Amino acid sequence: MTRIAHISDIHFGKIAHRSAGTSEAGFPVIVQALIDDVNSAGVDLVVASGDLTQRAFGHQFRAARQMLDAFDAPTLVVPGNHDVFPWWRFFSRLFDPLRRYRKIITPDLAPFVRLEGVAVKGINSAFGWTIQGGRITPAELDEIRTGYDAAEASDVRILVVHHHLAELQEIGRHDMAKGASKAFAAAHAAGVGLILSGHLHVSHVAHVSVHPGKHPIVIASSGTSTSSRGRGKDKATNYYNLVDVAAGSLRITERKHDPVAARFVESGHKEFDLN
Repeated sequence: MTRIAHISDIHFGKIAHRSAGTSEAGFPVIVQALIDDVNSAGVDLVVASGDLTQRAFGHQFRAARQMLDAFDAPTLVVPGNHDVFPWWRFFSRLFDPLRRYRKIITPDLAPFVRLEGVAVKGINSAFGWTIQGGRITPAELDEIRTGYDAAEASDVRILVVHHHLAELQEIGRHDMAKGASKAFAAAHAAGVGLILSGHLHVSHVAHVSVHPGKHPIVIASSGTSTSSRGRGKDKATNYYNLVDVAAGSLRITERKHDPVAARFVESGHKEFDLN
């Protein structure tokens, strides 16, 4: 079995429960709780699906880098729309929107990691000329089409992208990336079984079929893992997911922050057969 921790929408600059102080390591208590819970879960990879920062400030990225370095497992990270320069940095936002992200977090905007029986590919959907919902460009479509060339035929293929590529009907209307339909079709063609996303600040897992005759894809949307910017039913709650992959099956466990106990606890799970 391979285990992945899926965190998202950290938003350094808008961290929840700031009045509770900091840990001995210097992290806000909820960030420390996330690190401790992930490290105790024995994960093989930590996936962060964007929005590490609130305003793409250097000190926010440096805090995010310290958090990523505190995980015992390796990390795979993609940027979110909050990780591009803000509007008042107009020219930087348009012409080099992810400069700080690339300098401090990683220069790789299309990361790939292969684990036992699992191939994980990330793509970028955050661009300076896109305000909210994100965009999938032809270059990102090519990354989906060719990004699993190093995978084995039997690998469960996972795609990581900040913005959503399909509508989750159960949570109502929400942002989707421009070019989402083409990206979802490319994911189908590439044999993707699971998409990990964030952006909505709502925790939800669904089996989604967009194109008739094509296999459904499981979409796991992580709520905000550490920020005070939850939405809807999850307005005051923080989440992350544990993803267990074994022999063509998925078990996705929702971990919910308990502010009284100052730790994450299991709040439900779903299982899927990918065969």
